[in-house]
Amino acid sequence: MRAIWNGKVIAESNDTKVVEGNHYFPPESLNKEYVEDSSKNTTCPWKGVASYYSLVVNEKVNRDAAWYYPAPSDAAAEIKDHVAFWKGVEVVED
Repeated sequence: MRAIWNGKVIAESNDTKVVEGNHYFPPESLNKEYVEDSSKNTTCPWKGVASYYSLVVNEKVNRDAAWYYPAPSDAAAEIKDHVAFWKGVEVVED
């Protein structure tokens, strides 16, 4: 699987976890040159508190376009620190 935005591969992995229809990429698969920390947080009733990244590619910013769970509930432990995408990020199969 690959996550692509603005013509660049943001993450790529053969080992994503699918939860609620979203592919969660392992943290080591993330191309850190295109991400920056965001101050946004949201809460999922069963997964816990999500943190966000904004994407920066070719001087364009996609705010809060990726999220992850640094301390998920026990029910979501398998996606700890894994990153999922939305806001126009294309997730495609290789």
